[in-house]
Amino acid sequence: MANSRLNHKADVFISSATKWREEYEELRNIVLDCELTEDFKWMHPCYTYQDKNVVIIHGFKEYCALLFHKGALLKDPQGILIQQTENVQAARQIRFTSVQQIVAMEATLKAYIREAIEVEKSGLEVTYKKNTEYTVPEEFQSKLDEVPALKTAFEALTPGRQRAYLLHFSEPKQSKTRVARVEKYTQHILSGKGLND
Repeated sequence: MANSRLNHKADVFISSATKWREEYEELRNIVLDCELTEDFKWMHPCYTYQDKNVVIIHGFKEYCALLFHKGALLKDPQGILIQQTENVQAARQIRFTSVQQIVAMEATLKAYIREAIEVEKSGLEVTYKKNTEYTVPEEFQSKLDEVPALKTAFEALTPGRQRAYLLHFSEPKQSKTRVARVEKYTQHILSGKGLND
């Protein structure tokens, strides 16, 4: 592993981690051994091939993970790739709870990383569900019908921002909660902002 390929922000992230530090270091060594370039995106170490995102290292309360950006396109012969939630279309994770688990899986991880690099080299892309395939909650549709400017502003948002709102508005089981969410974000949409902007 050449030190020139290390990213300072990733260094800081790993060295200051209070949980999963050893696991992050081991994952980093494995990933860099596969000739990827280390970057720092979305507040985590991210590894690229010719400026295309391949994998990211991240941690959660119960586990740390290696997330493959186009994991849905990998063959997964070991059956170890996990779809984080039903709404995640492209990314898949391999989860870990100990450094020993990572060490034991090194050869498998490298094989998956190499396959992910081949996916990038080939130019394969994940086919995403169209926003028209998502249900527009009744409460949001009523507001769109009531406020034409909101409909115009919503349609001007990027497809990803539209999808985020549709998922967020659809999530609650109770209508009053869906109405509250729509009300809370109406001005955001009118301002051309995404859910997390």
